[in-house]
Amino acid sequence: MFSSTDHLMMARALRLAERGAYTTRPNPMVGCVITQGDEVVGEGFHARAGEQHAEVLALQAAGERAKGATVYVTLEPCAHVGKTGPCANALVAAGVARVVAAMRDPFPQVDGEGFKTLQAAGIVVEGGLMEAQARTLNRGWLSRIERGRPWLRVKLATSLDGRSALASGESKWISGEASRQDVQRWRARAGAILTGAGTVLIDDPSLTVRLDDGAAFVPPLRVVLDPGLATITRGRVREGDAPTLYVHAPDAKPPRGIDAQTAAAPVHEGRFDLEAVLKLLAAREINEVQIEAGATLAGAFLAEGLVDEILLYVAPVLLGDRARPLFDGLHIDEMTQRLNLSIVESRRIGNDVRLLLRPEPADAGTA
Repeated sequence: MFSSTDHLMMARALRLAERGAYTTRPNPMVGCVITQGDEVVGEGFHARAGEQHAEVLALQAAGERAKGATVYVTLEPCAHVGKTGPCANALVAAGVARVVAAMRDPFPQVDGEGFKTLQAAGIVVEGGLMEAQARTLNRGWLSRIERGRPWLRVKLATSLDGRSALASGESKWISGEASRQDVQRWRARAGAILTGAGTVLIDDPSLTVRLDDGAAFVPPLRVVLDPGLATITRGRVREGDAPTLYVHAPDAKPPRGIDAQTAAAPVHEGRFDLEAVLKLLAAREINEVQIEAGATLAGAFLAEGLVDEILLYVAPVLLGDRARPLFDGLHIDEMTQRLNLSIVESRRIGNDVRLLLRPEPADAGTA
């Protein structure tokens, strides 16, 4: 049974972990708090791949007071040698008495081995405290490890009448300035921002991160789905420091003299195998993908059941019945076919409302 102090300290560790949201990828976000009784004697969070893990930083801060202490960590301490040493061994060497972990690490080289190392040294190990919150925090990394594909988020802006662009395709700007700045923070936590060739041709987006608070971030990979590589020589998506990857059909040939990353993905009946595209990105250690595209591509991912969440900005404007819908290609003819969404969060952003939505199982809520 976990105490109120246990909950308080794990919540603190989770807040610490989230400080690495823009920089830790492809690693998970991890926070650690070390206590003597109710007193915090050390804490830390993992900031970047290759740098010290949260437990080691917390141990360094605690010094000799780590001996006999309780350690709260948001993920099972690692037990293998990667770019840094095993955190489980460091905790043993420091002489801690108890380790409380939010969740087991499903990474094959850990997956319970960290707990075994601690228990073999006589350390009390308890897991599962605030596990749901820990899993939500690292949903992208867990998706890549457990499902073999990134977590997929579709970002959209809509009018009150459910339109995402004018009939011409123009969509700048439906949402307000506050919403457009808010999107930057979601971009910053994504490993990749994905769009289609049509959006590049019509909107010419840069798909870069522009934070107004000066926070450090790792530029996300910009991904353009372009079967025939029609956009590889044009557009702002090629500019700036962020890398760009063009995903093309197997028979497309990149033009000579173009310095760009390219990768082929299967195409069936003129359409990309979208699941194969996601697996391709997972192989590049992408944890989260944010789609910023038109109704056709967004609808294709949704129709394939590949969308994990929808980030929707609802603006108090009307675009009329000639404007484009949020999603194309869903082909819903009966109420029993409708796609049900759960509202995870609703928040006012400037004059707009931001909804975070997640698709529910097909058989949920159809009564």
